[in-house]
Amino acid sequence: MDVATTDSLPGRRITAVKGVALGSTVRSKNVGKDIGAGLKSLVGGELKSYSDMLVEARAQALSRMEAHAAELGADSVVNLRFMTSAVAAGASEILAYATAVTTEPA
Repeated sequence: MDVATTDSLPGRRITAVKGVALGSTVRSKNVGKDIGAGLKSLVGGELKSYSDMLVEARAQALSRMEAHAAELGADSVVNLRFMTSAVAAGASEILAYATAVTTEPA
């Protein structure tokens, strides 16, 4: 499946809009990661465990969004966006959303 943050795909023409494709995951902090992050924040620098968690969360949200687009009958998605929000104390949602479309060669 082609995925783009733009409203078109090079060399392809959009033939139909199938709807909004969504994919999300909710992740919570881990006590072990919190302790390590707290210590790291004393000296500064990247909080690697949190960065890794967010990379995994975005990949899972993107994968779920692509699966939803396929369920809608799309072969591509355009205008991909990510959003995050707090859903509870210590838990955040990562949401991927885009316009599901069908395409053909231009």
